[in-house]
Amino acid sequence: MRKCLLLVIGLAVSTMGLSAQGKRILVVQAFTVGAGVELPYDMKLMQTQLVAELKVELGKEFTIVSEAPTGESALYTLDGEITGWRPGNAAKRLVVGLGSGREASDIQYRVTNSSGQKVLERKDTVRTNFYSQGTGSSGTLAHPIAQKIAERIKDAKLK
Repeated sequence: MRKCLLLVIGLAVSTMGLSAQGKRILVVQAFTVGAGVELPYDMKLMQTQLVAELKVELGKEFTIVSEAPTGESALYTLDGEITGWRPGNAAKRLVVGLGSGREASDIQYRVTNSSGQKVLERKDTVRTNFYSQGTGSSGTLAHPIAQKIAERIKDAKLK
């Protein structure tokens, strides 16, 4: 009985190691802010939040990290720029409701493979979630940005 249990645990641990080795790695760089855009958020904190959000969205297919490990072949890098930002209007949100007056951001991002070739390049406009406005030192944009990017990466079917 004891030997059987050890065998089952050993098999489980060995398959976990193999499945982790088969994952591709996505390195999330800190986004930059375009010229003339005044964004009141800390981009390094937003990078940390994007890593956490993308782990939830893409964690089955990718290992999401903020710094590139050495010697990896299945490596992708995500970097981007916030090219526009609109703070939204609290009065409009309260009076009109229905999602109007939300904070919005224009983003341009790209995913490159380990040889530097662009495999995905997009421009999107992202609005904050309907139920969360103006909280935190990176706002509430990290979650919808991560959702949008994860959707685009899934559609691109990176190999």
